[in-house]
Amino acid sequence: YFKGTLDYKLTYDGKMVNARSELFYTYTDADHGGNPDNGRSTSGQIVMMAGGAVSWSSKLQTIVALSTTEAEYVAATSAGQEILWMRNFLTECGYSVKRAPSTLYIDNNSALQVAKNPEHHGRMKHLDLRFYWLRDEVHRGSIRLVHLQTADMPADMMTKALGRVKLQHMATLSGLGV
Repeated sequence: YFKGTLDYKLTYDGKMVNARSELFYTYTDADHGGNPDNGRSTSGQIVMMAGGAVSWSSKLQTIVALSTTEAEYVAATSAGQEILWMRNFLTECGYSVKRAPSTLYIDNNSALQVAKNPEHHGRMKHLDLRFYWLRDEVHRGSIRLVHLQTADMPADMMTKALGRVKLQHMATLSGLGV
């Protein structure tokens, strides 16, 4: 792996992902039950600024998710916490990020609906209450959830092994390239 990526570098081209010209935006994904030893899922997230990754994480979840929706929702909650940290950090640096919500891209429609609509929590009420925090932040207006097709989800490379071509595509989406 290292030998094949020695020439890779992070690049920041100054481009924003959408017309809203957000200061930063975040991608999140999960691999449901991907760990064969304990059935736990892997959460992945990438925070982007100016076309390049500034923060990323790949972490085994602390609970065993009972569905893909749960695994994605738990991953989204973790990514949401990173979003609030980034918003606070950038505010301390003098940037004005409090006016508009920060975008969190999710590739699972069910998890997105659970986070947006409290009526969907009935099927996941067994989850620890701390995971409902994301729904509150969405309702408060600090996080905006947007669906993104899996083929365009760079956080996918943080959760599972990918083929060479797909990995290169995800790396490019993250601002990583030759």
